[in-house]
Amino acid sequence: MKVVILAGGMQSSIHSGREGIPKPMIDIGGKPLLWHIMKHFSEYGLREFIICGGYRIDMIKEYFMDFYIYQSDITVNLKDNTIEIRKEESEDWIVTVVDTGVFASTGQRISRIQNYTEGDFIVTYGDCLSDIDPQALLFKHKKNGKIATMAVTKPTGRNRLLPMDEDGNLCYEYGKEDMDGPAWVNADCMVFTRDVFAFLQGNYDLERQLFVKLAEKQQLATYKHNGFWTAVETKRDLVAVENLWNANAAPWIRQYQENG
Repeated sequence: MKVVILAGGMQSSIHSGREGIPKPMIDIGGKPLLWHIMKHFSEYGLREFIICGGYRIDMIKEYFMDFYIYQSDITVNLKDNTIEIRKEESEDWIVTVVDTGVFASTGQRISRIQNYTEGDFIVTYGDCLSDIDPQALLFKHKKNGKIATMAVTKPTGRNRLLPMDEDGNLCYEYGKEDMDGPAWVNADCMVFTRDVFAFLQGNYDLERQLFVKLAEKQQLATYKHNGFWTAVETKRDLVAVENLWNANAAPWIRQYQENG
C-alpha cells in the first residue's frame, strides 16, 4: 500500500526567516513537516510514499537525496574531501518524488501519479498532522466496498461541514453547511481504489468536484476519527505543534501518544 502526499502547493508564509520554502518543508523540531507525516504512516507499516511535488520540488528532491547524510553523524576530512559515517540513522522508506506541476489542481496531481500506483492507495495532504490510524481507515475502506473512504473529524471552526447519512456516507449536497446533527469535516486523509482515475477529468479539485461526483454516485464513505488532527496553516498552528514536539507529547508519533 502506497501513501500519496500532496506537496505541490505554493510557498509557505509561516516561517518569516526563510523565503521560498514549500509548506511541507517547514521545520518542526529540526525536521520538515513532510518527515513527520511520513514517520506517522511508517509506524503503521506503510513505508512506500509518492510525493506529488510542484513548487520548489528541488528542495524536496535534495532532502531525500541527502537524507542518509542528514540523519547520520559524520566526520568530514576537508583536506582530502572524504566523509566518514560515524552514527548511521535512516528510515526504511521507499520514496518516489514526482513533479506534478506548480499550478496543478489536487485532482491533476493524483492523475499524474497513476502509473506509480498499484491497487488501492492512501492520499493525504502535506500540511496536516494527525494520529489517524491508517490501518483502521483501510479496514473500513475494504468493508465499505466503495471507490473512496474519507477520514472525517470534528471541526476546528474554519472547516467546511460535511452532510452525512446515518451510515456515514456523504450525501450529494457535499459542502452544504446548514445541516442538523453532529458536524464532521474532512480530515485530509483518504483511501481510493484505482477506479477513481476514471473520475479525474481536466482540472478537477478533490474537494469541490471529485468528492461531489463520488457522493452523487454513492461511492464516497467515511471513517470517523475522534482523535488529534490539525492543519499547519498559520504561525499559531506551527507554534502549537512545535510545543507538542518539544514536550515529547506529539500525538502523531506513536511513542508519544500516551503522553498526550
